[in-house]
Amino acid sequence: MATSPATPPVKSALRTLDLIEFVVVHRQGVVAQEIAGALGIPVSSLSYLLTTLADRGYLVREGRRYLPGPGLNRLRAAPEALPLADRVAPLVRALKGELNETASFMVQRGWEVEALVTEASDQALRYAVDPGTRRPLHALAAGKVILAALPEAERARYFAETTRAAFTLSTRTSEADLAADIAGITAAGMAVAREEATVGIVGTAVPARVDGAFVGAFSVAIPAVRFDPALEVRVRQALLRAAAALA
Repeated sequence: MATSPATPPVKSALRTLDLIEFVVVHRQGVVAQEIAGALGIPVSSLSYLLTTLADRGYLVREGRRYLPGPGLNRLRAAPEALPLADRVAPLVRALKGELNETASFMVQRGWEVEALVTEASDQALRYAVDPGTRRPLHALAAGKVILAALPEAERARYFAETTRAAFTLSTRTSEADLAADIAGITAAGMAVAREEATVGIVGTAVPARVDGAFVGAFSVAIPAVRFDPALEVRVRQALLRAAAALA
């Protein structure tokens, strides 16, 4: 018996769902320009979507900002009741949509970092990360962020228990080098790992907290040939916005 081909996703439906999820995770509300930039929705289409969702009560407008409306109460659980992966997924999608670079949310698994949620870039030259992928803490920007968040006693145990492989000529493996990286992350609030885990790839990450408790790191992986100063600034700003939205 012949089977019909899979039905392609409806673009307008995906846009609507992405928009709602993006607004829901931004507790402080977002303006139309932020939504358009993060999700890559043309302004003409976005205006129609926002008006329709506000008319239905799914969104409300306060000044220039859009917030979740009462119509969503019957559709969603409170954010704190959602699994962490569900809470961060819209923010990871937004990072990928805004930058068109591979974005992930990473969590600690022992002395490794695991990709809990990931969205791959659409560009031909990209770094792909599969959900569930694990790498040693010391070589990834997200792993360094996790190391910086560890209590001193646990960090000392990490250095005592691990032997840290050099994956490239740029991998920093010594306790002294990693301690210097941790001090820099603590001061700057973010980490940049330049070709430490994979030749040609630059990782950038920021810590993520929920109600003050560290839960993981938002990260973006970019081919080094594209990682110029202007893009570095954009990545920093996008990552910090994602972390602020989750907090």
